[in-house]
Amino acid sequence: MDIDLKNRVAVVTGASRGIGAAIASALASCGAHVVVNYRRNGDLADGVVSSIAAAGGKAEACPFDVADEAQVKQAFGDIAGRLGSIDILVNNAGVSKDALLLRAKSSDMDEMFNTNLKGSIFCSFQASRSMLKQKHGRIVTISSIVGMGGNPGQSVYAAAKAGLIGFTKSLAKELGPKGILVNAVAPGFVETDMTRGMDADALREMIPLRRIGTPADVAGLVVFLCSDLSSYITGQVFVVDGGLYT
Repeated sequence: MDIDLKNRVAVVTGASRGIGAAIASALASCGAHVVVNYRRNGDLADGVVSSIAAAGGKAEACPFDVADEAQVKQAFGDIAGRLGSIDILVNNAGVSKDALLLRAKSSDMDEMFNTNLKGSIFCSFQASRSMLKQKHGRIVTISSIVGMGGNPGQSVYAAAKAGLIGFTKSLAKELGPKGILVNAVAPGFVETDMTRGMDADALREMIPLRRIGTPADVAGLVVFLCSDLSSYITGQVFVVDGGLYT
C-alpha cells in the first residue's frame, strides 16, 4: 500500500538536520512539496533540499525563527500565497539545555519554552488558518518521552515537551470538526546531535530492542499520520522508543 501525498504542501520546522531532515525527505518521497524550515543552518537546509531534488522530489528552504511570531506569520502567509495551500505542518523545531533545576538559567528556560512550546503554537495557529479554509489538514508535533516520564536534568525541557502533549490533545478537539487531524509523536533516544556524546552502550542496555533509534524510525510514523491512512486518528501521542517507555 503506497502513501500518496502528491499536490500537498508540507511545512517541516527545524528540518535542516536530524529528525526534521528525515521527515522532510520522507514526505517528499511520497510526493509532497516540502518547505524545509531552518533558523541558522542555511547550508544544511540547502543540502536537504538538494538531496530531495536529486531523488526526484520537490522542496524549498525557508528561513524563519519559530519563536518569533511576526516571522512565522509572514512566512506562512508567503507559503500559502505562493503554493496555494498548507496541507501538512510538522512541528519539529526544538532545543534542549540540560541542567538540574537549581542550576538552570532563566535565559535557557526562555529559549526552550519559546522554541519548543510557543514556536509550535505560533506555527499551528498560522497553518490552521489555511487548513480551515480547505477543511482538511494534518498537524504533527514532535514531543518526547521525557515529556511523559521525566528525566533528571531535563525538568524544564520536560515541561515544554509535556506542554506540547496537552496542546495537541486540546487542539485536536478544536479542529477535529473541521477535518483537521492533530497528533503528537514522542521519540525516545534517537541518533541526533542532542544524543551525541551519551554512553551508547548504556543506552542500548536500557532499550528492549537493544538499539538507539534513527531519524527514519520517527519519519515513517510521521508520514503515516500525514496520510489518508490515519483519517480516523486524532488527539493521540505515539511513542517511538524501542520499548523503553513501558
